[in-house]
Amino acid sequence: MTSRVLSQTNADETGIRERRRLVITGVVQGVGFRPFVARLAAELQLAGHCGNDEVGVFVEAEGSTGALDEFTGRLRAEAPPLSLVVDIATETLDVQDDASFTIIDSRSLPGLRTLVPPDVATCVDCLGEMIDPGDRRYRHPFVTCTNCGPRFTIIKDLPYDRPATTMAAFPMCEQCATEYDDPSNRRYHAQPISCHDCGPRVWVEVGERRVAEGNDAFAAAQQALADGRIVAVKGIGGFHLACDATNPAAVARLRKRKRRPGKPFAVMAPDLVAARNLVVVSDVEGNALSQPSRPIVLLRKRQGSGLADSVAPDIDEIGIILPYTPVHHLLFSRTPGSAVEPPRLLVMTSGNVSDEPLCFSNEDARSRMADVADVFLMHDRQIAVPCEDSVVTLFDGAEFPIRRSRGFAPLPVILFGEGPDTLAVGAEVKNTFCLTRQGYAFCSAHLGDMGSLQSQRVFTTSVAQLSTLHGVRPALIVADDHPGYGTRRWAERYSDETGVPLLTVQHHHAHVASLLAEHRLVGTPVIGVVFDGTGYGCDHTVWGGEVLSIGSDICSADRVGHLQPFLLPGGDAAVRNPVRVALALLHVAESDDLSGLGLEKECPVEELAVVRSQIANGFACVETTSVGRLFDGVASLLGVRHRVSYEAQAAVELEALARTATAPVDLRMDVCDGELLLAPLIRGLVAGIRSGEPASGLALGFHQALGDATARLVAGLAAREGVDTVGLTGGVFQNRLLTAQLCQALSDAGLRVLTHHLVPPNDGGLSLGQAVIGRAWASMHHERRGD
Repeated sequence: MTSRVLSQTNADETGIRERRRLVITGVVQGVGFRPFVARLAAELQLAGHCGNDEVGVFVEAEGSTGALDEFTGRLRAEAPPLSLVVDIATETLDVQDDASFTIIDSRSLPGLRTLVPPDVATCVDCLGEMIDPGDRRYRHPFVTCTNCGPRFTIIKDLPYDRPATTMAAFPMCEQCATEYDDPSNRRYHAQPISCHDCGPRVWVEVGERRVAEGNDAFAAAQQALADGRIVAVKGIGGFHLACDATNPAAVARLRKRKRRPGKPFAVMAPDLVAARNLVVVSDVEGNALSQPSRPIVLLRKRQGSGLADSVAPDIDEIGIILPYTPVHHLLFSRTPGSAVEPPRLLVMTSGNVSDEPLCFSNEDARSRMADVADVFLMHDRQIAVPCEDSVVTLFDGAEFPIRRSRGFAPLPVILFGEGPDTLAVGAEVKNTFCLTRQGYAFCSAHLGDMGSLQSQRVFTTSVAQLSTLHGVRPALIVADDHPGYGTRRWAERYSDETGVPLLTVQHHHAHVASLLAEHRLVGTPVIGVVFDGTGYGCDHTVWGGEVLSIGSDICSADRVGHLQPFLLPGGDAAVRNPVRVALALLHVAESDDLSGLGLEKECPVEELAVVRSQIANGFACVETTSVGRLFDGVASLLGVRHRVSYEAQAAVELEALARTATAPVDLRMDVCDGELLLAPLIRGLVAGIRSGEPASGLALGFHQALGDATARLVAGLAAREGVDTVGLTGGVFQNRLLTAQLCQALSDAGLRVLTHHLVPPNDGGLSLGQAVIGRAWASMHHERRGD
């Protein structure tokens, strides 16, 4: 065992001396916690030691009673900024009369695991070194310390020590080793520590041939971007595809190659000042952009920014992200000796072809992106776990997650109660899975759509990695009720191969359970409003406009309200073609006359005849209550979007149009016997279109009519059920206009309203709800058996 002396202490000459053992659990490894403990002990003249194990940080400290009390309190109050202290367990030991306080080596306690820290952005101190020509880490592409840099994506196993990370391949030089071993240095036990002499290397490849290395690699990448070429950039959690965001031809080329015709691209700005020239940024939004997790933040566009219109067409917002790795910062800075101007703004989108998983190894990137990227900016540090960028927006002054991934995963959601270790496999799109152990739920990073064999292979690998990190072999697996989901089939195979029991859970029930779990209100009776695009209903139809009543038993849910059912002609074909949904809504309203609506121009005669025939006789139609599809149909009626190239495109553009309205057109949606009725709403929209009302006013009126009717339905149900809490969940509640309208109306009715702030309301949060229901079901089943 090696140790380092941090403080010398004399026996307490004035009286009582005692010794305490403290076990600190939470995110306390890889965040500078042990040096913090040692410095605090030195300040308070305590003796003893501290170290890491699979549980967390263990401390034995002795000194005066008052100093020990202060020590314990300050451990939580003054913890390092990247740490998360969940608990401090304390016990009294026999005094050993240690003369000093030391940091000792990590030790192994089989079967126990600490929490894994997320990746965080490069800190100010490291950036200062990187731009200082006199510093030995000047322009080092992997500068990091205990306060910043990669964590989750380089960890292979716990405890979090260098041999268990992908940095094990890079032996430290003498200078780095000295810093690593010095408790007074901010790089003390910083596992990714490196420098130009001993760290990973960067280079540029063209056609798998290295054309530049080191600083020259950045000059070559900058030249490629200036020439309008597409550069694949290897980052912390995977590859990005980058191009000059002010070059319309480059953006168009990237769209064609990535097969992403309309979905918005994120833009990386070099700093907050540059971001403010692109978008409107409040102080709260600026804090969201600049936080260590560095998510993509959806912000309102400014005019005249110089950004290519094709970066985010037909919407009023752009996803902005600031640099979070040294590689990003170096891309935006002038390379010494180069005449090339660094880029001003970069499209920074996931390194994949649409609907494929993220590329995160050099070999995979060369193989799958050879026809997409012209140039590859590579490095040789392995990525252990792929991790996409997180996406957030702001709602009511707080962060509202759209995609929870890098910077947040794998931080846990803290659960109440006991339950078996559970694996919940999530949904088919926007997939995450959730693994529980003890009182924690660990949601994976965003994995995306699960329709391909390649995606399912990545899913399998990711499950194995997270299970290894947490030392968990699930006792229960939970999947969605939908028999056609790839995740459901994966769970069935897993159950057959391992003998682990499988539970399936209704989609919208899991959404509500997810919301209750993040608010730590599992067991609280709630009326859950679940609006989304698609979910397999208990009657085997497509649900998506549901009101559920859940009591103290989270395992049981009653459907007490819903949107009036309508038909989707052609099933999935209607999802891709909102004009077909518009025709179905007109049929519900007994208003098949298309005069003055403009739909004939958007629906060829042959298609129109087929769709009308399908609707009339129900052939090749699927019945749905989906509010997501309602948004699609209304978008088509108002001329916003008739065909879509990405999920929720029509709804996003409809919300953007509504935000431009000077005033809403008065529309009404009726409620009867637990149903939100469509006919009055659709007739009002049609009348407004024909009378020349502005489309923006009709779009805003639609939002307000839907919100008002839902509030009336829910308030009545809450009164009937004796419930005072309402939860809003499902992908439709990414729409901030509707969410704000409904929150206000329900609050005015005296109800407590829950919205998401930890996990997304969309299917990215579904696995948490599945896991919570699974744990509760297993515990209840266990009690009934009397085991």
